[in-house]
Amino acid sequence: MIITDTHTHLYSEAFDEDRKAMMERALDAGVSRLFVPAIDSTYTDSMLQLEKDYPKQVFLMMGLHPTHVKENYKDELAHVTEMLNTHKFYAVGEIGIDLYWDKSTLEIQQDAFRQQIQLAKQHNLPIVIHCRDAFDEVFQVLEEEKGDDLYGIFHCFTGSLEQAHQAISYNMKLGIGGVATFKNGKIDQFLNQIDLKHIVLETDSPYLAPKPYRGKRNESSYIAKVVEKLAEIYQVSEQQIADCTTDNSKVVFGI
Repeated sequence: MIITDTHTHLYSEAFDEDRKAMMERALDAGVSRLFVPAIDSTYTDSMLQLEKDYPKQVFLMMGLHPTHVKENYKDELAHVTEMLNTHKFYAVGEIGIDLYWDKSTLEIQQDAFRQQIQLAKQHNLPIVIHCRDAFDEVFQVLEEEKGDDLYGIFHCFTGSLEQAHQAISYNMKLGIGGVATFKNGKIDQFLNQIDLKHIVLETDSPYLAPKPYRGKRNESSYIAKVVEKLAEIYQVSEQQIADCTTDNSKVVFGI
């Protein structure tokens, strides 16, 4: 069984003590395709090292995370631009809008989001969207930018059925992870109304660990619990979930 984790922060400090063992557990669990989103320039070197250490399993994205859009965001965007021009990446991400932590940066978050969408289009790459407390604001930008050259993944989707359909209308797959296993996660109540062709799997590790690990450090091997839950929701085999979501990831990332 080949499982694809479309969103995992493998370079996180949370794995500094046991990164090699964590990667071995993931590979043993069949998680052999791991897509790694960027946060800001301070993580670039560790991301490149991961790619060097696991060239057949680790695929990198480049971007500026919305919570790291600060006064120096134009310098950070210049770094994103330079990296996209000089290195192979598989998406621009994670990018978007986050109003949970800081509403005062909305204007520059919107600017950074738009600019990075433009970069993705220039490089014929998908985008990977981070959205927290900001569905309306994210959809407003996507509406402005919609077209055949806009596509990607709505990472960690936690919205309503209506919002799911709206995200899909912008050529986005829905990134589904640990939240689908939560008692109050809500998305499990309507997920089976969305065709499996619109779904990809993710962990967002080290965050959002699925049951029964909720509250603990997440890691890519735990995606098996998400596969298990989706097989239950869709009433199909775990193999079918793994195959279909991996195929969907290939459509997005081109590999």
